[in-house]
Amino acid sequence: MLPLQGKVALVTGASAPRGIGRAIALRLAADGAAVVVTDVAGSLVIDGADVLRLTLLDGLVSEIAAMGGVAFAQKLDVTSAADIAVGVETTLAQFQRLDILVNNAGSLSGVGEFLAATPAQWQTSFEVNLLGPMLLAQAVIPHMRKAGGGRIINIGSTGSLGAEPGFAAYTTMKHGLVGLSKTIAAEFGPDGILCNTVCPGYIATDMHLATNERLAKERGFSVAEIKQDRYAQVALRNAGLPEDVANAVAFLAGPQGAYVTGINLPVSGGVPFGI
Repeated sequence: MLPLQGKVALVTGASAPRGIGRAIALRLAADGAAVVVTDVAGSLVIDGADVLRLTLLDGLVSEIAAMGGVAFAQKLDVTSAADIAVGVETTLAQFQRLDILVNNAGSLSGVGEFLAATPAQWQTSFEVNLLGPMLLAQAVIPHMRKAGGGRIINIGSTGSLGAEPGFAAYTTMKHGLVGLSKTIAAEFGPDGILCNTVCPGYIATDMHLATNERLAKERGFSVAEIKQDRYAQVALRNAGLPEDVANAVAFLAGPQGAYVTGINLPVSGGVPFGI
């Protein structure tokens, strides 16, 4: 029997082809969970063409079905209380339960020089990176309580534990996400609800590769030079893969993680800065 057979998971921010959310959804499905994959409306530029995020989610559902899994796609903007309510209600109507919430959706709004960041950029970072996970937790915890327990896994960052220049808003909100996870773990542990933060370091996602390109432009270096400079801080000297993060999430979601709550789990290849 698969470790998550009979469980239902909801994963936010799952549309990007080289994204952590997509890798998590595939891994949880491979472990037997039915997975609700969600993201905002809008599009991504892939190979020079605009592709709708919801179309990408439909492709992910088809991929999970092809491997024998069960999945359902749902539009969900984590900054919208209405979207969250509909997403949770739709999940319950479809599967009659919700055992695992993975708050993966994130925003790099406000990255760059600290003095140039605007209040609006900080507000966006707050709403996506911190308020959204809080609202989703509030929406699912009553159902998890009734079911006798559940798992909430927040996707933080090594920026949840330390800091590097140029990521002030993101780092601040990801630090707050750790506090949110620890609070949920402490308050709802008696209900059988476990909450942890997975803290990826440099992971070869579309977002990370775009950051490398931005830093190269800002600093007048090549992308190869930026990668060499950044990865020199990593004990393993390279970026990880989305699947590395998905493996950590699967551990915390599964039976092996049954006595693990309130922790920060770095998946970073050994990143020392500020930690």
